[in-house]
Amino acid sequence: MANYKVLIADSRYAAYDEERAVLEKIGAEVIVERSDREDVIASMIGDVDGLIVNLAPITARVIAAMRKCRCVSRYGVGYDNVDTAALRERGIFLANVPDYCGEDVSDHAFALLMDCVRKIARKDRHVRQGEWNLTGLQPVCRVAGKTFGFVGYGFIARILHRKLGGFNLGRVLVADPFVAEDVVTRAGAERVDLEVLLRESDFVSVHAPLLPSTRGMIGATQFGMMKRTAIIINTSRGPLIDQRALTVALKCGHIACAGIDVFENEPLDGASELRTLDNITMTDHAGWYSEEAMVELKTKAAQNIATTLLEGRPRYPVVL
Repeated sequence: MANYKVLIADSRYAAYDEERAVLEKIGAEVIVERSDREDVIASMIGDVDGLIVNLAPITARVIAAMRKCRCVSRYGVGYDNVDTAALRERGIFLANVPDYCGEDVSDHAFALLMDCVRKIARKDRHVRQGEWNLTGLQPVCRVAGKTFGFVGYGFIARILHRKLGGFNLGRVLVADPFVAEDVVTRAGAERVDLEVLLRESDFVSVHAPLLPSTRGMIGATQFGMMKRTAIIINTSRGPLIDQRALTVALKCGHIACAGIDVFENEPLDGASELRTLDNITMTDHAGWYSEEAMVELKTKAAQNIATTLLEGRPRYPVVL
């Protein structure tokens, strides 16, 4: 008989070998439920000791049905789909995997930035149509000497900052009220408020968490502050940027270009006007992915459950 029972509520991955490798070592039975329906998960959660979840909604109803669960471990960094107040009330740990894809998301942000700067995807589309000497896509400006702004300066932003070190930037600005000024200064950056960052940056990369206070933090007013030559990159959370305001800013030339991996609603609506714009490069919320990141994510999500069951606390607890 198994020592523990762990439920994986997820339909994203074809197999769960990494999770089983971790959990079966502690004598846990692993059950995979690919439905993300609230009623299905609630019906299965009663005698479960740990839950690993991707996008399925872990609502107050699901949490109320938990009789034994000691930890909910979320694949990834964010946990917007989890009712944190209900977990706190029940004294159940919430855990995430905050450090699995820093190299990958920062690579992706860097790739989007360079695509926008050098207009790679736009030129590719024209060259495929037989065009050459694409003077209509000028100007293209160099990165050296420009001002780069980080909206949020956590784990991923700091890795990206390191990777930008060889580009001889003129200034690096940081807007993040949760990071101490000396941390920013030691990294060779300047801490400023969001308004100053938007007004003075040539490139803006968004790395903030999605909170009630940050939802829609960059909207029409903020785009109006930015340089008309500015480029904005978002590999964090879609709702941080007002998507309608972004569309207008790109259409009207309030900013030059955008590189966007995340959207307010995903998948991107087929009727979205962003699809018609040439001065945006879009990807499918893929910044997190590499083969290495996948293995690390799945392993660490399972380790959160294992360490909770064995030691009383997950490896990566979220403070509720």
